[in-house]
Amino acid sequence: MPEIAVGSQVFGVVFHPKRPIVYTGLLDGRIKAFSYNEQGAPQPIFSLRPSKRSCRGLSLNDDGSKLYTVGKAKALNIIDTTTQSIDTRSGAHDSTINCVKSLMPWMVATGDDDGTVKLWDPRQRDVAKTYTQHFDFISDFLWLPDKKQLVATSGDGTLSVMDIRSKKPEPIAHSEDQEDELLSIVAIKGSSKILVGTQIGVISIFNRNKGWADCVDRIPGHPLSVDALCNVPMGVPGVDADSTVLTGSSDGFVRAVQILPTKLVGVVADHGEFPVERIAVGEGVGQAEDTESEATPHDTRIKPSVDDDLDAKMEDDFSREKKWWVGSVGHDESLRMTDLEGFFRETAAGSNATLDARSDDEDSDVGEGLSGEEGADGPSVGVGEDGDESSDESEDDEAMEEDEAEWESEDEKPKAQKRKRAEKDSIGNSKRGKKEEVIDKGFFDGL
Repeated sequence: MPEIAVGSQVFGVVFHPKRPIVYTGLLDGRIKAFSYNEQGAPQPIFSLRPSKRSCRGLSLNDDGSKLYTVGKAKALNIIDTTTQSIDTRSGAHDSTINCVKSLMPWMVATGDDDGTVKLWDPRQRDVAKTYTQHFDFISDFLWLPDKKQLVATSGDGTLSVMDIRSKKPEPIAHSEDQEDELLSIVAIKGSSKILVGTQIGVISIFNRNKGWADCVDRIPGHPLSVDALCNVPMGVPGVDADSTVLTGSSDGFVRAVQILPTKLVGVVADHGEFPVERIAVGEGVGQAEDTESEATPHDTRIKPSVDDDLDAKMEDDFSREKKWWVGSVGHDESLRMTDLEGFFRETAAGSNATLDARSDDEDSDVGEGLSGEEGADGPSVGVGEDGDESSDESEDDEAMEEDEAEWESEDEKPKAQKRKRAEKDSIGNSKRGKKEEVIDKGFFDGL
């Protein structure tokens, strides 16, 4: 899988919604933008440094024309992605700003280390609204456009819901203490269920129809903290995007997990010893200019993938050919790009091959035993005179003994092979439960 070297530790990553461009926020305060082709090979577009202090968060507006950045400098920067001009709100917060979220064309949310949440109108210099219901760092935001509600998770162990239409600077709901740091949040099932990643590796599920006071389900299994959660886009073929998410954990794995019913789909990326703290998914609808004589450090021109005069049908046909990429970052100085559609395609092919092999074995067993006669190799499967089925399971026992022998030598197998076997076991062992009756804790064992 391709990697984009950025020269410093990556703290934030976001993809352009309409072009094959990815933006990174770095420890040294730089904002670097790269275009990429169908193979994920990068090409630098621009490098800006709004501040010499670290960038902690990035967010793009709906059309990708404005990039909002925040960080240790306590400022909100608004970058025009076409001209690279920077508009700065100095002193936006009194402490380091951890996260930023573009909500609507003229509404942006920021959250800092002290638990303060602020709403901004980019057209104005002053803050529009301030919330102070949290007392520890704001870790993540979730925007619910149907109700114009902003959900914030915090290190104080609670989440809060703010209706941005309300004139009161108070949340409309505030959860009970979950007794653990809440680190990430994402919505599934048409935004009816909310997933929250925690410090101890549990994913808590909130049901909007039952209120925000407490979670209704808990999914243990990640061996370490769930630092990042990300939806799988609807355009990925063969995937139930409404119930499948990507998780980033401190154990270095990016996983694809299906929720309700709960199933581990597989490991998307392995960052080794580095924790995965940011995940983003992007697509490409064009290809960057690669004519060196015409390119400049601030060149953001993209070759159009379809002519503006083509009708909607041709655009739809092209859209089905888009390639989805997962951008994930650890504590190294690179952005890892993973072909998301390719991952799901390989996973499905492996599952189909396993099912075909099992089907062939079953057909063979049944074919040999249909006559009810005993062959030269031993007794066959048949039906007794009293109508009860009888079978000889000696072959199955031998297969199980062979499997056990393989498990005993597991330590000698390559790491990738061990991880694949652990994934299969976790799929069979995982099942959903209520908060009082949690899912099998062996869900991710071995990863």
